[in-house]
Formats: sequence, C-alpha cells, structure tokens
Amino acid sequence: MQVFFVPRGAMSRGNKSSLRKHLMPEQSDAAAREPSHLTELDLAGCATIHFSSENPEHPLEHMLDGTSGKGATRWAGAQSNVREQIVFQFDEPQHIAHVAFEVEEAQRERTQEVLAEYSTDGGRSYRQAFVQEYNFSPRGSTYQCENIGVDLRGVTHFRLIIVPNKNGSGVATLTSVRLFG
Repeated sequence: MQVFFVPRGAMSRGNKSSLRKHLMPEQSDAAAREPSHLTELDLAGCATIHFSSENPEHPLEHMLDGTSGKGATRWAGAQSNVREQIVFQFDEPQHIAHVAFEVEEAQRERTQEVLAEYSTDGGRSYRQAFVQEYNFSPRGSTYQCENIGVDLRGVTHFRLIIVPNKNGSGVATLTSVRLFG
C-alpha cells in the first residue's frame, strides 16, 4: 500500500502526485450488504423453526440453504392468498442486531408485506420490530434484498408474518432469512 502526503494548498496548485490515496479492493454485492462487525446466527443450530405451511417443492430448508439472489431457491407457502408465519424459537435468548432477507416474485404483480415481531418472554407476547412492503411486477421490480439494523436483546422468539396479497394475488415467499448478533 502506498500512502502519499499532500502539503496544505498543493491540490489547489494542481499537484496531484502527493495526494494520499489507496485503491480499495472490490467487494461482491453480497459482501457489501453484510454487516462485517456482526456474527451471523446459525439458525438451524440455535433454534427450532415453526411454520404455518410450505410448498413441498419450496420447503423451509431452501430459505436457510445459503443461496441468494435472483433465481435462488426459496421457501413458499402451500396456498395462494394465505397469511403465513415463520417463528424462530431460540434455545437460548439472543441479541439480534441485524436482519437480512430476500424476496423474489417474477410471475405476477402483487404487494407482499413482511412483518417482524419478537418475544423476550418465551413467546407469550410479541412486539413489532419492523414492517416491509414489496411491490412486484414482472415488467419491473421482481427482486428485493433488505438489510435492517435493529437492537433486540434477550430474544426468545423471532416471528415473521408474511402477507402475500396486500395488493394482487400470490403465494407467500422468502428467498433467504439471515439474523446477526
């Protein structure tokens, strides 16, 4: 790495050779989205996952298989126009500082809502963490990647409620869900 010192006023005289600069290495899109100072929770290893339904061709495992981006595997609900739930019941209370998830819909125009809630009392009561809506159109937007910073401490349960048809018709779907502490 080369570091250069620029004397005060040198840039105004056009002297570019003494500019302190360093070319940063390129990052992939996925690396740029991930919070590097946090640790990803191993959801399969630290939680029991409860869910309302799954399409046998798009099981829950697809949502946690590490694939991401357009065309990746995904979880999908079993029926159209049904509100679905996925609940992560943690073995030990967790600190959740960041939530990353992806949604793709290339077939139909619709608005899907994802509501995240958390419990600190063993699932007896829940508080809202965030709500996100996605407008999909086969001729326009077909893919969304969300990275949301939160500060949820002592979380025993983390629940996602997916409303697939706030506008239009469709099946609840999530490409991936990742939680970081």
